[in-house]
Amino acid sequence: MICYASGPVCVCGRMSEGFASVFYSEPSVLGLLANVISAFYVALQNFTGAVTGQAATGVENTIAGVHLILIGGVVQLLAGLLTFRKYDHLAGTTFLAFSALWGSYGTTRIITGAYELLSLGASTAAPQISKAAVAGLVAYTGVAFVVSFCSATANYVMPFVFGAITVTLVFEAVGQFATWALVVAGVAQLVIVLFGLYGATALLLKGIYQRHVLPGFGNALFDVLLLGARIKPSQRRQASRGEEEEEKKKNSKYAEPMALGNMSDVVSAVILAFYCFNYTPSFLVGALWVSLNATAQLLASYYAYLRNDVFHGTKFALHYTYWLVQAWEAFVVSVLLGSEGEGVGQARAGMLGGWFFLVAALLLCLLSLSRDKTELFQNSLFALLAVSTLPQIPRGSRSLFFGVACSLYALLCLYVSFISLVNSIAEKVLLPLGVRLVSTPRLQAALFRLKRHLCHAQDMPPLGGPSEHRAQLPDALFFLCNGLAALSALQPSLPDLQRSYLSVPWVLIPGTLVQLYVSRLQVRGGRRFGPTLPFSYAAVWAVWTWLRFAGPLLGISNPSLHGFSVGAVAFLVINAFIIIMAAYSNLVLLTLAVLMEGLIVCFLLFTLHTLPLPLEGVFLALFSVVCMYGATASFANYLFERKLLPMGPPLIQAGKSNKGEPAPPPCPTPGSRKTSGLQSIAGILESGGVCGIPSDTVYTLAASCKHPAAIERIYNIKDRPLEKPICLTIGNLKQLEAVAPPFSPLLWEFMRNIYPGGIGCIVRKGEWLKKLGVGLAYDYVGTKDSIMIRISDLTVTTHLLDMTGPLAITSANPSGQPDSTHHDMVVTRLGDKLDGVLCDGDSTELVSSTVVICTKIDEGKLSFLREGAVPAAKVLQIFEKVKSKMDFSEAA
Repeated sequence: MICYASGPVCVCGRMSEGFASVFYSEPSVLGLLANVISAFYVALQNFTGAVTGQAATGVENTIAGVHLILIGGVVQLLAGLLTFRKYDHLAGTTFLAFSALWGSYGTTRIITGAYELLSLGASTAAPQISKAAVAGLVAYTGVAFVVSFCSATANYVMPFVFGAITVTLVFEAVGQFATWALVVAGVAQLVIVLFGLYGATALLLKGIYQRHVLPGFGNALFDVLLLGARIKPSQRRQASRGEEEEEKKKNSKYAEPMALGNMSDVVSAVILAFYCFNYTPSFLVGALWVSLNATAQLLASYYAYLRNDVFHGTKFALHYTYWLVQAWEAFVVSVLLGSEGEGVGQARAGMLGGWFFLVAALLLCLLSLSRDKTELFQNSLFALLAVSTLPQIPRGSRSLFFGVACSLYALLCLYVSFISLVNSIAEKVLLPLGVRLVSTPRLQAALFRLKRHLCHAQDMPPLGGPSEHRAQLPDALFFLCNGLAALSALQPSLPDLQRSYLSVPWVLIPGTLVQLYVSRLQVRGGRRFGPTLPFSYAAVWAVWTWLRFAGPLLGISNPSLHGFSVGAVAFLVINAFIIIMAAYSNLVLLTLAVLMEGLIVCFLLFTLHTLPLPLEGVFLALFSVVCMYGATASFANYLFERKLLPMGPPLIQAGKSNKGEPAPPPCPTPGSRKTSGLQSIAGILESGGVCGIPSDTVYTLAASCKHPAAIERIYNIKDRPLEKPICLTIGNLKQLEAVAPPFSPLLWEFMRNIYPGGIGCIVRKGEWLKKLGVGLAYDYVGTKDSIMIRISDLTVTTHLLDMTGPLAITSANPSGQPDSTHHDMVVTRLGDKLDGVLCDGDSTELVSSTVVICTKIDEGKLSFLREGAVPAAKVLQIFEKVKSKMDFSEAA
């Protein structure tokens, strides 16, 4: 088995020849087929109902719901995840959004069937399911229209598919009241089937043959550039500069999730607006629709974090929490409590969690001052939403206020979704969202002035490298969800039954569900203690909710309280270790851990019936304040990559020698900005050493081709399997041209278009390698028949190669672990085994290079061993242009 890849994505052996595997290289096939089968199933039911005069009931609805959830929901979810990974903005956004639609519609069918089977359809207590579904269908109609219009700028198959889905949603909504509309919906669903099947076939053949066999993809109904034709060049340039500044912090390996997050805001806002305007008395179905749609928004947050976009990652997760809390509170009021009477209003008036949402929304407004005007306006409207749902607002005014705010917010988010999707498809700012009110340096300076007043700081030191960045990505969200849970748990008196009902979603959703999501993010972060802290606190809030708020509902008796007492003691012990861990981090986190210890003591006293409520209230209030400051500081510090607001020094300093000085590095670590540093590393390599060096993607281990023994050492240093070959890097393409390898004109032209850059080409080996300077290392690099050539687009690496000649390289990470994206990571993980590390700070990418197999390029075939920094779709686009150019030259 042969494998050049050492990163997380690798296709080996025979599979490397067949990278065009249908369900990976073209996951849109899955997404289209999921829509086709779901639409066909619903069309059959619609036509059957029209012919027989009887709509589907009971078991039929239940079975239909299961099919829609599994096929339209789950299968399309898988397609969406794969297309996001494939850097397909349009398909990723579309499939994840409509996965929630089909899942929600399927859930509605199941609930309808369940009520019919239980003979509850005529009951006055049964929710009006059909009317409730209309709200969701109306919301997704707007989303489908945006998708169908934007898809016309990419191809001419998906506009018909999603245009037909738009028509379907309209008449499905009307069909809840008029049977004739279901027939029209059925006809539109057949259009989905026909165009969806054709599109799936076209993509399937494209995946197999790596070229367009059937028309429909690769060309668009109209040029996306026309959308920005009327934008003034000055406005476009200003917006482009802002986008370029933000893009430096992102990972281009994943599709942009901004459109998906905004579409999710549209759906949740519209569904809740219908409820606020008293269109539906029950929110059972609405709560399920919002929950599934909010899950799509959480995925948007997740992909924003993967792209190192902490602003949108935190924003979408906060919105997910907000919509979920509001939806399940509405469910509690309308289903469990029956209605929002005077007693419910009094119970809500004592709840404080809404104020934390408002403060968090104002924080987003503050930090978006240096972003575009539309972002600021959108965050301001979200703050208005937070105001409209404050529990202290009287019930009558609150419903109208919240409904109007939801409507305005939905319209704005639909507009932003359209612009975001168009700009993502074009991969440039065609439709700017407005200029920035405050420049980033001015906002940084204002925040730093606050820091200077607080702790008399004299500079703005930068944060650490990508490893520290990635570990700190979810910090703001960690503080936000803990603060919200704590303030929501603050009760002026022992909660009565109604307040217990209402408090469950306010504490459980942010404290447990969202914090488990933070734990998942910390697994990727690489922090020393990983997800231990958020996972432990998620357990604390879950048990707190179970006993304090759900306890009266479940009738937990005194014997059961003894088990909670034991659990509280266990939490005290665990949190004591967390306090020790936090002492190595910063003062804010240490304070938070100490306050949590006090909260757990209060919980223990509650189980022993000896809790003084004022004491608990003080701890919860202090905990919330610390969380709000921690969220503000970590959010601002990461967003501007400067320590603008102090988090406080660690109480215990780690990694110090007896004299208080930092421990010396285990190997020489010269800087890359001085010629002497390059000469030092070049000398080590020339003498047979192995060094860590930067590249235009991630850090690599390098050995001189003059010393085969050094190449062999690389395998031992990173525990690399012997069957995985090591590739070769050279300074520029002219060096390759000088030795005249027997490459075809097509391969030469392809290389001229991709080199230098984050792409490596696997070509056939030959004696030309020895002329290149490989010499004794001929049998130690590549395989018996092939070798991968890299030409880095990094000045430092090029200068080093001018001094050393060709180098054998592989990624600078222990085998099977994430790539190293900062020289500190190389020193920490492998420094004791290396002879030197060339320190160049942050790597320019977060993933390694894309590896293209070019051994069959003359047959018109390219395959991929690994998709990395450069998306495979972009490589194929370059290849198609090269082929077209060569064909034109031959014809001329």
